[in-house]
Amino acid sequence: MEQEEQSIFVEYFGSSPYIKVLDFLIQGQEFDYSMTEAARGAGVGWSAFTNIWEKLLEREIIIPTRQIGNAKLFKLNKKSPFVVKLIKFDWELTKLETDKLLKKKLVEA
Repeated sequence: MEQEEQSIFVEYFGSSPYIKVLDFLIQGQEFDYSMTEAARGAGVGWSAFTNIWEKLLEREIIIPTRQIGNAKLFKLNKKSPFVVKLIKFDWELTKLETDKLLKKKLVEA
């Protein structure tokens, strides 16, 4: 089985189901997802996923956006101060690691 490349966020905080769901939502922050799409995209089992999803809804980290047929769609709540900071933190972490990599390549060259 081919191993997917982990994001910097998951590398730093581990690949717990909660972190994987948050990471998936941050990466796809411009889109809305059904619960099934989010669980698959994050690579998390359904029973763990539903518990996480409830917590994210309670904390208003995700918000419902629309309904297509029976599927309710949700997205990251970018009006939440916590989510804004989380996205910024993810970006800064990625930049930090990218800068480290570039510095390492310059030293090797």
